Amino acid sequence: MDDNQLLRYSRHILLPQIGIEGQERLLAAHALVIGAGGLGSPVSLYLASAGVGTLTVCDGDTVDLTNLQRQIAHTTHSLGTNKAASIQRALGAINPETRVAAVPRRLEGAELEHLVSQADIVLDASDNFATRHAVNRACVAHGKPLVSGAAVRFDGQVTVFDFSRPHSPCYHCLFPEEADHEEERCATLGVFAPLVGIIGSVQAAEALKLLAGTGESLTGRLLLLDGLRMEWRSIKLAQDPACPVCGG
Repeated sequence: MDDNQLLRYSRHILLPQIGIEGQERLLAAHALVIGAGGLGSPVSLYLASAGVGTLTVCDGDTVDLTNLQRQIAHTTHSLGTNKAASIQRALGAINPETRVAAVPRRLEGAELEHLVSQADIVLDASDNFATRHAVNRACVAHGKPLVSGAAVRFDGQVTVFDFSRPHSPCYHCLFPEEADHEEERCATLGVFAPLVGIIGSVQAAEALKLLAGTGESLTGRLLLLDGLRMEWRSIKLAQDPACPVCGG
């Protein structure tokens, strides 16, 4: 690290659990962020400001006026702009040292597999089950840790699936793809603005800990937040031995 980096990241370096070695791991890391909306905004802002060296941010949507209530990486001047491109500009203003690649489309198929294989960690900030299951399958296939978050109304959840650890559950263990889960989206049910900031910040924290090699992750635990009562619950998760994605 040069003098400017030592100053920029000094508050991390002062932490004995991170120090210079941990910060250098962050500088060398590559994070893939799926979604550039309510969760993807705080995720991307914190990863870039903390010095993660390379970020790939993917989203096929454009910024509209209803997003600005909670998607804090976007501004009024971003209206009509692709969300990944908008976040790329925001991150460049915060930390020009972070290399940010914007993918202005929904990831699927071979492109999803390729980008997952190139990343050190994947953060799922999407808003639909189809994408979450596709990302989960790719992370299991390539052995990449996955930080998953969701938020709607006043309720949020976050967990980590770390496939470097034996018997780690995967997203399919928690929400089987063939099950009849009700798709809950902010566009129809609403969402409390700070909720996505809270959940996205936890996702960023979990990713930074994994990349820096410090602390205990949420692997095997699901955190649930009731934002109305501001109460957290922690539920233990176990791998489904019959899971068709990660079982066996």
